[in-house]
Amino acid sequence: MTVAIALALGAAIGVVLGLLGAGGSILAVPALVYGVGLGLQQAIPVSLIVVGVAAAVGAVPKLRARQVEWRLSAVFSAAGIPATFVGGAVGRLLPDAILMIGFAVVMVIAGIRMLADPGSGGAACKTGDSGINWRRCAAYSIPTGFAVGFLTGLFGIGGGFLIIPALVVLLGVDMTIAVGTSLIIIVVNSAAGLISHLGTAQIDWAITAAFAGAATIGSLFAGYLGTSADTQRLQRWFAYLIFAVAAYVLFDAVLLT
Repeated sequence: MTVAIALALGAAIGVVLGLLGAGGSILAVPALVYGVGLGLQQAIPVSLIVVGVAAAVGAVPKLRARQVEWRLSAVFSAAGIPATFVGGAVGRLLPDAILMIGFAVVMVIAGIRMLADPGSGGAACKTGDSGINWRRCAAYSIPTGFAVGFLTGLFGIGGGFLIIPALVVLLGVDMTIAVGTSLIIIVVNSAAGLISHLGTAQIDWAITAAFAGAATIGSLFAGYLGTSADTQRLQRWFAYLIFAVAAYVLFDAVLLT
């Protein structure tokens, strides 16, 4: 029965990923905790696997189209990898209720980002013929990469809602390149975050395989069929769903304190 629930919830999150391209993975931890019944420390590494697999699948067409800025992804990843271990270590020291309150706050921020106007591109880091101004670029990309890595290790999320605005709004990267670059960063951070949690939490591999497999299939299916969907409307309604789930997580966490 538990595996069946994991299949259903994984497929639902995969469909959201396929329709919107990002964002659905932030519901992986609440789905695993409240839907499947895993403990928080078990849910985080499973979420990291799901996030990493989903990002890797989404990155394949971006790699074929050469829509990845490898140097920026290397800078973000270099800052993010050690941060995932810091985030994982901090998470093991905090009570579950405090972690879930923090997770609810991150969900609200993600929802707000989904509703916000993306704004105009910045100019701190150009990737065109003029090359990259690394001095200005590093001032934004290194701390952002560290923050994203920390959140990945702490909560088991990909952090695309922070990476893409940083690449586009702060650094001036074209949106198409930013999406592909973000997916590569998420794959690397998820792998590092998973390593940081191995040995500290027992992973139910049957549930993991069911959840990640269903999410992957759902994402591919929705991506194939959802090309004509109203993405902006879907994103807006999904942001409202994130707010609702965040409210429930916050309410439940407050009851635990």
